[in-house]
Amino acid sequence: MVEPWLRGTLTEVDTVRRGVLHALELAREDVARWCGELTGGQLEARPFGLPSVGFQMRHMVRSLDRLLTYAEGQQLNDEQLALLKSEMDGGGGLTPRFPSDFVLRGSWGTREDLFAEFELGVESAMERVRAIAPTSYEEVRGVGRKMLPTSVGGLLVHCADHTQRHVGQAVTTAKVVKQAG
Repeated sequence: MVEPWLRGTLTEVDTVRRGVLHALELAREDVARWCGELTGGQLEARPFGLPSVGFQMRHMVRSLDRLLTYAEGQQLNDEQLALLKSEMDGGGGLTPRFPSDFVLRGSWGTREDLFAEFELGVESAMERVRAIAPTSYEEVRGVGRKMLPTSVGGLLVHCADHTQRHVGQAVTTAKVVKQAG
């Protein structure tokens, strides 16, 4: 199958945001293709001490949320910081900061919860990317407590490359887990 960036889609969107959106589409497709049939145990397995596929999925969408928060000119809130600390263990009952219809009740960490968080996190990120004005790309933004300097455009590009880096790690780990299974 041809990758999203070669399909001639999203032509109504400028090239920077189109590239980010295509990277997120590819991430969604790769996770479905390579990780979609893993069991809950396989998703959280850590072969050779590697971070789990589940970690990679949580980290991708929660990082997108954080990066887009900075791009939107805001700093992280307490819930985002708590979610950051819980990426390795599956969340510990927190409610991710995504669309209002995504509220996990009680204990979470099931396979279904993980895929719901991933899907809705990618969808939310895509909506937020679309909402960023191309005229803002050069606007300065500060990242983290130290307010490290970047720009809206720099954050968008990092959304794409960071997500693709972790998709690659998820796919590799999924292949190792399947081989061991």
